[in-house]
Amino acid sequence: MTMDSTAQPPFLVFGAPQIGEEEIAEVEACLRSGWLGSGPRVARFESEFADYQGLSAARVAAVNSCTAALHVSMVAADLEPGSEVITTPLTFCATVNAIIHAGLTPVLADVDLGTQNIDPAAIEAAITPRTRAILPVHFAGRPCDMEAIMTIARKHDLIVIEDCAHAIETEFRGQKAGTFGDFGCFSFYVTKNVVTGEGGMILGRDESRIVRAKVLALHGMSKDAWHRFGDEGYKHYQVIEAGFKYNMMDLQAAIGIHQLARVEKNWKRREAIWSRYTQAFADLQIGLPAPPAVDTRHAYHLFTVLIDEARCGLARDAFLDAMNTLRIGTGVHYLSVPEHPYYQQSYGWRPEQWPNATRIGRQTVSLPLSPKLGDAQVERIIAAVRSVLATTRT
Repeated sequence: MTMDSTAQPPFLVFGAPQIGEEEIAEVEACLRSGWLGSGPRVARFESEFADYQGLSAARVAAVNSCTAALHVSMVAADLEPGSEVITTPLTFCATVNAIIHAGLTPVLADVDLGTQNIDPAAIEAAITPRTRAILPVHFAGRPCDMEAIMTIARKHDLIVIEDCAHAIETEFRGQKAGTFGDFGCFSFYVTKNVVTGEGGMILGRDESRIVRAKVLALHGMSKDAWHRFGDEGYKHYQVIEAGFKYNMMDLQAAIGIHQLARVEKNWKRREAIWSRYTQAFADLQIGLPAPPAVDTRHAYHLFTVLIDEARCGLARDAFLDAMNTLRIGTGVHYLSVPEHPYYQQSYGWRPEQWPNATRIGRQTVSLPLSPKLGDAQVERIIAAVRSVLATTRT
């Protein structure tokens, strides 16, 4: 039998999750238990996530997405309708959409070109008498300057809701991301550092707000299914608010429990890949992520490079196409929010109002950084990047 020398290499999926036998066995056990909805595995996942964050279980609530976590947090914060919430223009649309769905008004403050996180000086400049909250995003796993942001929040009596979708392992000066503000919102989407397929978690400073968040996340009912139909007998419930359908299922938590158990091991693997990329691309005419700041912990969620056509001779989208031709998946994190038609039409936003976010959004490419990647795959990605850029110099 001869090998086909023309066979293409396998396509490397961007952000492919690492799923182990432990997750598969737990999902099977969940299916066999007959309890698929919110139940004991969700409670266990909440407790273990709280432990990882150094909090009591009473200060966390599992939901079905980070978007839901952001939405519920803003509702639970009792922000009056129409209040302004300041956030970054360099984020996924869910951050801004959650503000809108909570009946609030999004206001954008530009990012720092180096960190790519929201600039505290821009936050201060964006504050008006209608501002009621700040929603910082720890972009790519790098912590925002939470000391400066919390100083601004205290000065102006503002709620702080941290978007930690990229930041499960992130720390700023020894403190976990998500524990600075009134709420921290996490994602367990399939590409994230801890995966449940879809899923999210809310951390809260105030236990009473977390109680309300849990009620809001399940139709506003006073008891979830586990407490209505468990082995202690049927319990009546009452609807005490007009809530949402945002609860996490045991099927999701079954995956998350074992993902969380490997969070540090996977973090070290991503750190190693990040370091290898940094070394391998040091001589290229592309922008590389800034090193993690002193006294912080980077989650290494994304490795973003900036492809500036004037500098390297290749347009960003041409780079994306070339990598795809070489069967390597990439991402764009992110086109800035004001680039999208809906926000332009609804709020009159123009990209040039936030030049740093716009520049990054038009040049950025995210390379694969999954702990699932083997050394040979990492070297294949490095060779592909160098090959694509080499063609621009010939």
